[in-house]
Amino acid sequence: MIVVTGGAGFIGSSIVWRLNTSNRDDIIIVDSLGTDEKWKNLVGLNFIDFIHKDDFVKLLESSSMKIDAIIHMGANSSTTEKDAGSLLRDNFEYTKKLAEHCLRNNLRFIYASSAATYGDGSLRFDDSESGIYHLRPLNMYGYSKALFDLWAVKKGMLSKIVGLKYFNVYGPNEYHKGDMRSVVHKAFEQISQTGKVRLFKSAKQKYKDGEQMRDFIYIKDAVDMTLFFLDNKNKNGLYNVGTGKARTWNDLVAALFKAISKPLNIEYIELPSHLLDKYQYYTEAKIDKILREGYSKPLTSLEDGIIDYVKNYLLKDKFLGW
Repeated sequence: MIVVTGGAGFIGSSIVWRLNTSNRDDIIIVDSLGTDEKWKNLVGLNFIDFIHKDDFVKLLESSSMKIDAIIHMGANSSTTEKDAGSLLRDNFEYTKKLAEHCLRNNLRFIYASSAATYGDGSLRFDDSESGIYHLRPLNMYGYSKALFDLWAVKKGMLSKIVGLKYFNVYGPNEYHKGDMRSVVHKAFEQISQTGKVRLFKSAKQKYKDGEQMRDFIYIKDAVDMTLFFLDNKNKNGLYNVGTGKARTWNDLVAALFKAISKPLNIEYIELPSHLLDKYQYYTEAKIDKILREGYSKPLTSLEDGIIDYVKNYLLKDKFLGW
């Protein structure tokens, strides 16, 4: 049996969907649904049980649940969250408890770290464990994720568990995420309402407006990379989940306008002052490590990913599994 924490969320529900397509439904979903529309991600998915995240750790420790693996995607993923205590409880303390339980009971443990741990990228985006002591995240969310990575290294755990650093993931089932949605979804909404897309101007001479770069990875690829480690239990450590190819915001928006057959229309707006010292101008996952481990599925191009997302999901108002 597989536990997916954050199983109603964007990546979590997509993992459950992919497991279902592989004829697996021996799944327990752990999450907190709250008041948003996250519950819709569960419609059409097959699983055994749903457990509230606050109840799960107690239940795990007090019962003889027959679990083979925990895929831990549950987290407070807001990069603008200001409650540091809440982030540490959700993203550090909770993860520690799950990791310790898995190691005590010889269970597979795969958890979501984040590309936000890399900070401004000045130290590059190398997923080697030796470099994590030098990383300087730009926000508290990134720090809460980095803190667990550091703890796992110091405890000697990373030779037995898997931490995944997701870059800019986009695709169906992200609709509930509000301001944390991908720019693909936000831009689609802007085009639908106004016929144009607003992008931040660059505050650095090195980059023209809209030429800031990100490693955009389609959700289906991110899920396949994740489940690679469920199937390969001898592969452990920290790994980037990205395409290894940075693309510009302008590239993304141009692909989106083309996918919906509308003329390109971009308005560049000032970068808010509170983001000036926290904004990443370039991210690109180094993915040599996961490729060396044997991951060989072709990665979806930005253009093809946007076409699939727009035509098969956004325009049809569909979720994965529907």
